[in-house]
Amino acid sequence: MNTNLDSFDRAILEILQQDNQTPQRTIGERVNLSAAAVQRRIKRMEEGGVISRNTAVVDPSAVGKPITLFVEVELDSETIRHIDEAKRQFLECPFVQQCYYVTGDVEFILVIVISTMSAYEDLTRQLFFNNTNVKKFKTFVAMDRVKVGLTVAI
Repeated sequence: MNTNLDSFDRAILEILQQDNQTPQRTIGERVNLSAAAVQRRIKRMEEGGVISRNTAVVDPSAVGKPITLFVEVELDSETIRHIDEAKRQFLECPFVQQCYYVTGDVEFILVIVISTMSAYEDLTRQLFFNNTNVKKFKTFVAMDRVKVGLTVAI
C-alpha cells in the first residue's frame, strides 16, 4: 500500500472523505492544482490502495433498519480454521455492517444494523446458537447515533 502522501494528496483525501462526488475541478480550485493533476493523484491513490472504494453512505433508518447493535463474540476454539470460518460467516451476513477480529476477552466485535429485535433474535439463532464454535456472545443496543462514519484523520 502506497503511503507516500504529500500535502496535496492529504488535502484531496480530506475533501473526498466529506463528499467523494466533489468535482475534480472544484477539488483542484481548493488545493491549487489543475483538475487533470487531481485526477492523476486520485487514480494513483486508488491503484495504491489508499482509497479502497467509493460508496454511498445510507442512513439505516431510511431503509427500515433503525436498530444498531454491537455484539461481542467469544469462540470456543481459536484455531486458524475456526477463526477463518467465523470471518467468512460474518463477512457473508448482510446484517453485519462491520466485523473486527480483536484482542482481549472476545475474538470478534460486530456492528449489526437490523429492522427489529425479533429479526435480531432470528439472526442470533443463525449466527450464534446454531454455531457450535460460538462459546458466548454479548449484545449492546445503540440508544443514539452520536457520531457515525469511516473518516480517517489525515
